[in-house]
Amino acid sequence: MPDTTLHLRIKKEYAAALIEDLIKVNAVEAIEEEAVELTVQQKEALDKELTTIAGSPAYLQKWDDVRHRFKKP
Repeated sequence: MPDTTLHLRIKKEYAAALIEDLIKVNAVEAIEEEAVELTVQQKEALDKELTTIAGSPAYLQKWDDVRHRFKKP
């Protein structure tokens, strides 16, 4: 039987325990992503955004709110 990759949506209150169990039975593997080179301007913009987030966590928005705002009618 060929390897199959499944994509799941897991409620965050269960995620940590589930991941720990999957690691114990060698059922998960790390995915290495290609390195992305950022320009100096991109790094500065990212640092500014991270500083803003660290100073005001309320700056972040919930995914459901963002998805609803951009959902097609």
